[in-house]
Amino acid sequence: MATILIVSGSPAPAAPTGVLLGRVSGMLAAQGHEVHTLTVRDLPTVALLSADLLDPSIRHAMELVHRAAGIVVASPVYRAGYSGLVQSFLNLLGKDALAGKVVLPLATGGTQGHLVAIEYALRPLLTARGAIDVVPGHFVPDTEIHIELSATASLELDSAVRRFALAVTERPGLATAS
Repeated sequence: MATILIVSGSPAPAAPTGVLLGRVSGMLAAQGHEVHTLTVRDLPTVALLSADLLDPSIRHAMELVHRAAGIVVASPVYRAGYSGLVQSFLNLLGKDALAGKVVLPLATGGTQGHLVAIEYALRPLLTARGAIDVVPGHFVPDTEIHIELSATASLELDSAVRRFALAVTERPGLATAS
């Protein structure tokens, strides 16, 4: 199967975005994909913000992006914008770093009004980094996520993740990327 990288802009593991990604990671691993999670908050702050590509943690993160056939980028939404963690990480990437990869944007937020952040903020940032095959993103309101996702949110997320996984495995030459 394919190598998948999950980029987490979650501020904490128990935050809604972290809970959402736990489910996504489990689903993709159960389908036989090699799943790596990059938790941006764990990268060294000074190296991240100064774009220190010689830092071992940053270098490893760049290698994960390079090796991945599919990338899930997840962020909480604040005031209709993605998190600074996601922005800081994506700023490290070259303009073609996501070219040839299938990308799934995911977001969580306080109201359904935050849904626009995927199409009007996150998707343009991903395409600016070379992503062409960006599958339809998915938004889950924070009210649907507690210790786990609500039944409705789970069904909708499962559908989005299945579409993403199918796009990754059907893309010529990507299923064997490593």
